[in-house]
Amino acid sequence: MTVFSVSVDQHSGLFRTNKNAHLSRIAQLEEQQAVARAGGGDRYIQRHRDRHKLLARERVELLIDRDSAFLELSTLAGWGTAFTVGASVVTGIAVVSGVECIVIANDPTVRGGASNPYTWKKITRALEIARHNRLPVINLVESGGADLPTQAEAFVPGGALFRDLTRLSASGVPTMAIVFGNSTAGGAYVPGMCDYTIMVKDKAKVFLGGPPLVRMATGEISTDEELGGAEMHSRVSGLSDYLAADELDALRLGRQVMKDLNWRKLGYGPTFPVVLPQVDPEELLGIVSADLRIPFSPRDVLACVLDGSDFDEYKPTYGVSLVTGWGRVHGFPVGILANSNGVIFPEEAKKAAEFILLANQVDVPLLFLQNTTGFIVGKMYEQAGMIKDGAKMINAVSNSHVPHITLLMGASYGAGNYGMSGRAFEPRFVFAWPGAKTSVMGPQQLAGVMSIVARDSAASAGRPFDEEADANQRAETEEQIERESDSFFMSGKIYDDGVIDPRDTRTVLGIALSAVHSNEVSGTRGFGVFRM
Repeated sequence: MTVFSVSVDQHSGLFRTNKNAHLSRIAQLEEQQAVARAGGGDRYIQRHRDRHKLLARERVELLIDRDSAFLELSTLAGWGTAFTVGASVVTGIAVVSGVECIVIANDPTVRGGASNPYTWKKITRALEIARHNRLPVINLVESGGADLPTQAEAFVPGGALFRDLTRLSASGVPTMAIVFGNSTAGGAYVPGMCDYTIMVKDKAKVFLGGPPLVRMATGEISTDEELGGAEMHSRVSGLSDYLAADELDALRLGRQVMKDLNWRKLGYGPTFPVVLPQVDPEELLGIVSADLRIPFSPRDVLACVLDGSDFDEYKPTYGVSLVTGWGRVHGFPVGILANSNGVIFPEEAKKAAEFILLANQVDVPLLFLQNTTGFIVGKMYEQAGMIKDGAKMINAVSNSHVPHITLLMGASYGAGNYGMSGRAFEPRFVFAWPGAKTSVMGPQQLAGVMSIVARDSAASAGRPFDEEADANQRAETEEQIERESDSFFMSGKIYDDGVIDPRDTRTVLGIALSAVHSNEVSGTRGFGVFRM
């Protein structure tokens, strides 16, 4: 193993500039996370408390093991839209009675916990993580069902929630619903489709149609309790397996059910002792360039993340703009692919494909650290077969079976996003740093390409070219791409699993690695045709 030290002068002006820029961006992230935690705001929080109910995150905190971590996912869901940041639901990875689980908790302070289009996307992603990593699911339910004004966008994709719950059960992954309040209309099927259901006495209400709807449809007059109360479902319909005296009792019962499962992971645990890095993760803020046009060394990043700052580099003198090699995070072995100067050349593509094959042979998860402007372009590289070499890399990424975890450190542009296991290639987890950018290409490049195309089109048609209009269009395009490539914007659309403080990277990766080992960790022994 090679122990890396940081190559950046920690007393330089660049180091201080980077650190200040990252701290400012982290402050913006914390501000938006606070918005998500605030839910529907003080008025609706107080109304909820007046009903003697716990808030969504309080329920999560009391459910999980004492002093254990909760890795919240998709915290910025809905950012930049008309919906409340967080999308009226809390999702994340937690440990309950010693078992790593996915927890999904409706936030009833936001429109009664109603589900908008981003709620469904966030829940569906959480269930996808549960399915791929074989993690039991606990639903903390209190929701009025679909957000009716946006039903056209939410209704059809919302069916995936019910599909995924049943598929999880069919694959042997336990699912649980703890119902604290309303679970109506389509939401009634969450407790109906879970393996275990707990309802809170006098509070939980589960029915397809409430008293007003039933009266309109059938003329029948009934009470909430008669239609869907916790006691009725516990004593009459049999939908409820356990009747809880109150919310605390319901959470106690949920922990007991999880304990009784005797759940066991299929993957191995940490195989090496956990050793702290020799470089303080705080240094990441000065190491990583705040300006994406200025490269930084991924080896410096690894020195802050890997156990003991130990890294065994593979092919260090070949394809040098992509760093590959072996290391450990919280005792878990990992194979690492990290972009150096941003561009992926033919040598880097072939090196990556070969390394991915090697990781699959020895059943080691892969960690992709993205900072890439994409595959190299130009006549010389096209004639040399850049497309074929890039295809080798994407083939290897697509057909690799070992778990992938992707971290967006800086630029994530073009097919480089794909080759480095972007979201479309189903990595088990994707996280982003606050300064990361994701788009087809950089804002200036994209605006410039559009300008060149417009200029050539005018010349071909014999039209005069309007320079002023072109300058305005370029400025507008750059502003649009700058906004839409922003990490908050992309996370708001749930194209990743969360924007994280760079200093938390090692902890987040450790939780993710532990989660992927709940399932088998094994590589493929066969790939598609590699174009030679």
